[in-house]
Amino acid sequence: MHKTLRALENGIRDWIKTWNDPSPFTWTKTADEILERLASYLDRIPGAGH
Repeated sequence: MHKTLRALENGIRDWIKTWNDPSPFTWTKTADEILERLASYLDRIPGAGH
């Protein structure tokens, strides 16, 4: 628990330094593969309709 605003700000900045990954995201699947997978999920959700 942070007792001051400064402590909270420092905690947030430390978290960002540790967990922020500025490297670009690289897609590993094609758009068609992603859409096929999404369609299979929607097929399993009652009333999702698409």
